[in-house]
Amino acid sequence: MIQPQTFLNVSNNSGARELMCIQIIGTSNRRYAHIDDVIVVVIKEAVPNMPLQRSKVIRAIIVRTCNELKRDNSMIIQYDDNAAVVIDQEGNPKGTRVFGAIALELRQLSFTKIVSLAPEVL
Repeated sequence: MIQPQTFLNVSNNSGARELMCIQIIGTSNRRYAHIDDVIVVVIKEAVPNMPLQRSKVIRAIIVRTCNELKRDNSMIIQYDDNAAVVIDQEGNPKGTRVFGAIALELRQLSFTKIVSLAPEVL
């Protein structure tokens, strides 16, 4: 579960290294975000000489959470870190590579580009 003020790792090569959630996109009274939710984040740490700089407000999609994810077939999946992929306004990833495992639930939404870039889909 991701809530405002939660720090996330970046799982693509967009130029950001660490993000902080500031708002969850959707209804105004949502308290937590889960995998495959779009959030508004601020960049807390960035790679030098890249287009994304520190303290820039952008959108990201959550691809991994430390909280366990229950599927309909009674499978439980849990990751080691909270991670997100930086996206643009249309939902396309800003980077050209995605690192680490990605949840299968992203395929059911319109984020097939992120799933195709991922090395492993669980």
